[in-house]
Amino acid sequence: MEQGSRGRYRAGVAVVATAVALAGLAAWELSGGAQGSASAGAANSAPADYPTLPHTAVQISPSACGAGWTRPTAGLQVFDVTDTGVSPTDVDLLEPATGAVVAEVEGLAPNRSRPMLVRLAPGAYAFRCLQQDVDAVTGPTVAVKGPKGPGTSSESGTGTPAVVPVTQQDLIPATLAYQHWVAGQLPSLVGDVTALETAVSSGDLAGARQRWLTAHLDYERLGAAYGAFGDVDEEINGPRQDSTGFHALEYGLWHGASASSLAPVAAKLRSDVQGLQTSWATVQLDPLVLGVRAHEIVENAIEFELSGRTDYGSDSNLQTVQANLDGTAEVLALVRPLLTSRVDLPSIDAAMAAARSELTTLDGAPPASLSQLQRERLNAVFGNLVEQLAPVAAVLDVRRTT
Repeated sequence: MEQGSRGRYRAGVAVVATAVALAGLAAWELSGGAQGSASAGAANSAPADYPTLPHTAVQISPSACGAGWTRPTAGLQVFDVTDTGVSPTDVDLLEPATGAVVAEVEGLAPNRSRPMLVRLAPGAYAFRCLQQDVDAVTGPTVAVKGPKGPGTSSESGTGTPAVVPVTQQDLIPATLAYQHWVAGQLPSLVGDVTALETAVSSGDLAGARQRWLTAHLDYERLGAAYGAFGDVDEEINGPRQDSTGFHALEYGLWHGASASSLAPVAAKLRSDVQGLQTSWATVQLDPLVLGVRAHEIVENAIEFELSGRTDYGSDSNLQTVQANLDGTAEVLALVRPLLTSRVDLPSIDAAMAAARSELTTLDGAPPASLSQLQRERLNAVFGNLVEQLAPVAAVLDVRRTT
């Protein structure tokens, strides 16, 4: 069911599907795959998942973390991980010296198996088992020599990039900085909504249409904060044309409603954003939000704005998407120090630039007016952007390590 235009974010959508690109290069296999048990003697079997790759059956439990990995080899391969414990378990394959994670499986149920697809370079690795209500257990360190296995680079023997997990403490400075940034944006939002209300109440509907767009874009730039706004977000920006908020005003302003009928709607919108400004000083933004929002802002811009689903007459969806990109850029700037060694930032920067360039070329045209070629180009650049941003959510997800 569709929720408010910014209450609609869904944690994890498109971040974890069948696989997530880690650092923009290799797959972390996080869900799906073969079910049922796998014996320790099943190494080099060829189950239904990835039948052409070498397979190694690995047992996961507090007493046997990583048991079964006795014939290490470099290259692209699959570990068929089976939870032989009594509780759901998260499993990491890591580099013991640094704690950097190479691959992971989340929420593996007892007596169930799941494939972990990974490309190993020569080096030292170990499995870490994180069963619920039990301290983390790290299995024996295994030395991988090579390169020998299939899928190993003949030039360098490089493997899946290992990423050091972030902690909640790592994210707190960026989160506080974002809260301060939002606080600095709210006065402009209140001022522009007040100007919108003044135009409506004075009967200047042409001026109100111009001020509506300015104020609405102010709000749309606050992309990572919407979850902290609570129910008031639904009142301010819910996808309705017959109640309150920006979209009720949009529908009326572009469909011939009278100034007198719109004045109460504008007054309530002004009251709501003033209340938002007043209450923001007491808000505590969840540090886990920033990484997810960097991806979800764009994902939802694709679903709701580029599709034209939230157009109630202003034809301003592409301007809204530009504002959404501004919000994404602010988030990326604040978490950039954490991303430098963890993701392919040049590719993300290039994808952001390409998306902005495409919007500039289209110059605010309504989505419904785009030609097939224009639509294909727009879909392509934003599809690439959301793909490039997916690892941000993955690597900034705080993981248990103890």
